[in-house]
Amino acid sequence: MHILLPTGSATAAIVKAAAERFRSRYDIDVAVTGDIASFLAPGDLIKLLSGRDYDMAIVSGMCTASFADVERETGVPVYRGPRHAADLALILGVLDRIRLSKTIPADDFLTETRRKEACRRVALREAEAGADFVIRGVKIGGGSRMKVLAEIMDAHRRGDIADEVRRFFAEGADIVDLGFGFDAAPGDVERCFAALEDLEGPLAVDTQDPLLIAAALPRADLVLSLHEGNIPVVGAAIADAGAAAVVVPRERTLRENLAAAGEAGISRLIADPLLQPVGSGLVDSLSGFPAIPYPLFFGAGNVVELLDADSTGANALLAGMAHEVGVAVIFTSEHSDKTRGSVAEMRRATDMMALMADRPYPKDLGLDLLILKEKRRRREPPLEYGSIVDACPAPDEIVYDPLGCIRIGIEEDCIVAVHKGRAVRGKHWEDVFYTLLANGSLSRLDHAAYLGKELFKAELAIRLRRSFEQDGPF
Repeated sequence: MHILLPTGSATAAIVKAAAERFRSRYDIDVAVTGDIASFLAPGDLIKLLSGRDYDMAIVSGMCTASFADVERETGVPVYRGPRHAADLALILGVLDRIRLSKTIPADDFLTETRRKEACRRVALREAEAGADFVIRGVKIGGGSRMKVLAEIMDAHRRGDIADEVRRFFAEGADIVDLGFGFDAAPGDVERCFAALEDLEGPLAVDTQDPLLIAAALPRADLVLSLHEGNIPVVGAAIADAGAAAVVVPRERTLRENLAAAGEAGISRLIADPLLQPVGSGLVDSLSGFPAIPYPLFFGAGNVVELLDADSTGANALLAGMAHEVGVAVIFTSEHSDKTRGSVAEMRRATDMMALMADRPYPKDLGLDLLILKEKRRRREPPLEYGSIVDACPAPDEIVYDPLGCIRIGIEEDCIVAVHKGRAVRGKHWEDVFYTLLANGSLSRLDHAAYLGKELFKAELAIRLRRSFEQDGPF
């Protein structure tokens, strides 16, 4: 295969080194077209391709020009390479097994391709897996992947309960659990479940009050948490309703309560040995899981809520622990601001564990939970310059734009910028900025720089599910 790699002088050494590594596999020509590879113009590429028998050209993923006309004129397909020259060797290494995109940079394209393939493998393995039993179409245990149970605490106080349940299902929950506190009445439970009667997904009820459990049974598919205090009162009703149940130890042992639930006629049982928080016996509590001959329940959400650390890594590690002890259902919650996003994080983590069937580690799976840190730092060539001017402190005095101030905020997943009563909404900071610029809402360069900084902070806040305060810290 004859390949053309156009590049700039700034990255020429890296591109030539990558090409040299694959000389035995491909016939590669490296052409330096200027200082910066991303500035390649279609006309220059036509000149490079004309009169040569190339099978393809791979341009920098940072190029913004369209090369459709180049393909039409030369007949040579033009693909997008990686954004960073340091990643070119990775792309050349898999070029014989994949087809690059003509519009999407290769690093993004390969990441998305690997993600889709990983999701396909998870779905295939789940379809082929057995189950100890099924809850409204969802397999529990028996070799199927861990199922994510997401809890909505104090469901009777939520005015938007249906929207919240739909959101949790959309973000990857397999089962959504409605929790009810001591101030809830049977009518509250009936009202909440009635609002969800059109939803197809499995629903659970979390309360120890037999009256509240009974009120949920016309729709609840799973009951949390049964023990010797409520099994004698409501166990038969659960069995008659055909609901599954999570059993916990209390004054009696877990095995004793499981036996009592079985005697009450409940045939689909999940054992919860009760995972303890960090500092209160987390490691010791893990030892109680493998010895239970029932599908296991793992209360990861209780650990994450009581740990002042970012939830992403904590959820991944807890999912790994749950995988090792053979858990069937893993519990997560979003009770606090610091755990927002945990449902999606836990679903990603359990999918990663499902892909470990033939691997010793949850690494290089096509799926990951890397949010802030990089898997591998890029190594780009150093900047070239002649002299240095040290930056001076910004002036303390603010010179306001004569066209007026712009207030920035976020609403759900959108950035909002308000100028003189008119709001501009968008998902990306540059879209909002250029709309403000086109509308004549700013006139000073320092104001433009400030707006770019604050708008990008707002976009990051949305991505990372953080609050945003204009002029505040991030």
